[in-house]
Amino acid sequence: MRELETQRLKLRRITEDDIPAVFYGWAGDPEVTKYLKWSPHSDIGETRFVFSIWLSEYGKDDTYRWGIERKEDGVLMGMIDVVGYDDGTPVLGYCSAKKYWGNGYMTEACKAVVSELFEAGFNTILIDAVDENIGSNRVIEKCGFRFVKSETEPMSKMKPDEIVTINSYRIDKDIK
Repeated sequence: MRELETQRLKLRRITEDDIPAVFYGWAGDPEVTKYLKWSPHSDIGETRFVFSIWLSEYGKDDTYRWGIERKEDGVLMGMIDVVGYDDGTPVLGYCSAKKYWGNGYMTEACKAVVSELFEAGFNTILIDAVDENIGSNRVIEKCGFRFVKSETEPMSKMKPDEIVTINSYRIDKDIK
């Protein structure tokens, strides 16, 4: 996994130094995590624990995980990564601090990651978003993903009582 750059962003490996930015920026924010499969972290120790897993995964060939840093001020404002694989096809996930929403940063980061994954040899990339998460669905569509289906199901194993409609999207290399 290599560092990526866009016009306004640097996508780089996360480090232990990023733990406070991640916790205070989005991982501990219930508004940011509302549409994510995981609940907000209750304290910075929980973020530190998750980081221990994330950082150890950098040793694996199939780990693609970037912190999203603004070039203008070096602020870590979000993350984007392959959150899993569906029969060998990467599934993307992302989040950012809410103060950076609506500025096109995530669209910029997502396009860079899609290009990188295609260059790495993947022919298809998948992504899901809760139907009510209008902003995320727009980012996905702006990045060229096409709608595949919607299913109503529990949000995740961590949020089994939250029943939501999940929109599934895909992008194929030849359509890019």
